[in-house]
This record gives sequence, C-alpha cells and structure tokens, in this order.
Amino acid sequence: MRLAFYLIAAAMIVAALLLVLLPLIRHGRQEGKPRGVFALAMTVAFCLPLAAIGLYLAVGTPTVLDGVPKASTAMNIDQAVDELNAHLVQKPDDLQGWMLLGQTYSVMHRAADARHAYDEALRLDPNNGVAMVGWAEADSLLREDHRIEGRAQELLERAVKLDPQSQRGLWLLGISQFQHDDYAKAAATWRQLQPQLDPDSNVAKAVSEQIAVADARLNGTGKTAPETPAAQATQPSLQVQVALAPTLAAKLAAGDTLFVYARAENGPPMPLAVARMDATALPATVTLNDAMGMTPQLKLSSASRVFVGARISKSGQAIAQPGDLEGDAGVVDVNTHMPIKINIDKVHR
Repeated sequence: MRLAFYLIAAAMIVAALLLVLLPLIRHGRQEGKPRGVFALAMTVAFCLPLAAIGLYLAVGTPTVLDGVPKASTAMNIDQAVDELNAHLVQKPDDLQGWMLLGQTYSVMHRAADARHAYDEALRLDPNNGVAMVGWAEADSLLREDHRIEGRAQELLERAVKLDPQSQRGLWLLGISQFQHDDYAKAAATWRQLQPQLDPDSNVAKAVSEQIAVADARLNGTGKTAPETPAAQATQPSLQVQVALAPTLAAKLAAGDTLFVYARAENGPPMPLAVARMDATALPATVTLNDAMGMTPQLKLSSASRVFVGARISKSGQAIAQPGDLEGDAGVVDVNTHMPIKINIDKVHR
C-alpha cells in the first residue's frame, strides 16, 4: 500500500508540474489566451503540496495503515505542513516525507525550511539528485547576492553527473559557472540543456541568449555587441505603483525596507529587476528595467512575462521573513505600458 502511495504521489507531482510548466516551456503565454489559464496553473502549483501531503497522511503513514485516519478534507496548507512535520518528528528516516516537505516549502517560498528538508533527504539518500538541486536552489535564495557556490555548486555538479537530463540542475549549474567567470563551462552546460527544450519556446530562446553572452565573454569582448539606440528604446520598462493597505499602516516602522521586484513567470527564482527604497516613502512609484537586474545574464528583457511583487522587509534582507508585509500584481507582460498597481495587504507567515 505504501508503494501505491508513492506511485500516486509521484504521478500527482509529475502531472501538476507538466500542467504548469509545459505550456510555458513550449510556447509561453500565447497572445489572446484567457488569463484564467495562468490562474489555474498557479492554483494547481499551490494546491499540489496540500493534496500530496493529504494523500500522504491519509494513505502513506503506518498509523493510517492500522486504520486510524489522519488527514482532514478541510486541511489548509499550513495545517498540512504541520501534520507532515509532526509525522517526520516520529519518523525522521522517512525519505519521501522529507522530499515532499522540501518541495512544499519551495512552492511556499520558504527557502530556509526547504533547504533543511532537503538536507534531511540527503542524509538519508546522499545520491538523490532532486534533493541536491532543491538544496542548491534554496541555498542561493538565502543569499543576498544569489550566488551558487561551495556545497551548492558541488551538489549541482553531482546531480547532473547522476542525471544528465536534469533541466533545472543544468540551468542552475550554468548560472553558477557563469557567476564564477567560467564562461566556457557555462556555455557547454547550457548547450547540454538545449536539446531537451522546444526550440520555439521562450525558455530555449533565453538559454540561447545566455550562451551567446557566455561566448562573448569567453572571446574576450567582455560583453555582447553594443545595442543600438533603437534596441535600447525597445527595452521593457515597468512602472509600478505601490501602496500600503490602511489595515497594515500601524505595522510600518522606521528602518523598514521596501523591495519592488519582477521575476520570470517560468525560470530562475532570482529577480530580473529589483528596486530597494525606504518603506516610509510609501505610497511610491518605481520603474523596473534592464539596468536593475541582479546578474548580467538575467534581466527584464530576457522574459516575456514576469511576476511583479512588493515586500516591506523588517530585517532589511531581500529574502522574505515572517512578519514582512507583502503584496503583488500577479503576472504581467513585460511590454505593459500601463501603471502596475500593487497593494501591500498581507503579512508573510
């Protein structure tokens, strides 16, 4: 019965990821497609951990096999995570439980918790390539500079050696190599990724562009050919209007930092553009553009659609912490000319 659970849970994860990612990998969002498609994809991506954890607790644990039901149909994501954590306290050697917890925390953007879960998975299975890639990605998100180095880079190298078809592993390893100025290896790694992608997709285009940048650096130019004034004029520029909900006004304090950012709808989690300012200046208008990217190879114009969000950080750190205030405008086209409005109306848990 436990084997049946693992097969069902794996099928659920694969099916949901395919639903979310394949349309984006193949064609991006086609012009005219209903906005509800993206909303549905994001709903599936968020609800998948809840469904998987519920199935796990209902079918996959020894107590349930003894006839004691553990999952509630009314369980929300936080309750599901609490239930899974409680199970892992009792069964710390449950590899599948740690993997599910790591994937869930990744979806919830809780990088520190995700890294810990993947650490536990690697303790049980040192050659688990998925856990290696998950650990490396979470570790990069915890760094202000988002560099991938040290253990993270070593894990990615091992992961792609074990599984040369690991798309996420190849992409992140190439980023790490580029960050360390090893342009030849970065280009070679991304070329290994290329045959796995639909050549007409936005992802394949982005990979090709990064290979071109790496080749240019390798050839000693240090940069790609200068852009013409016409090309510069076509670069995306997003005007974002940010306001704080009156219900949260009392939570704003001197020294709080406002981050306004855009990240690719489908791609690396690092922002393609980010602005930082004093949160007490709210309401404020911020313009995001290519000059505000965090790394040379990742910029606003490298994506066709981006998620735009804003966060008030109590710690001054770019990584979200419990108690931070946040809001978002969802996913928008990078060529949007109308002001994008964000109301910061939630407290990060």
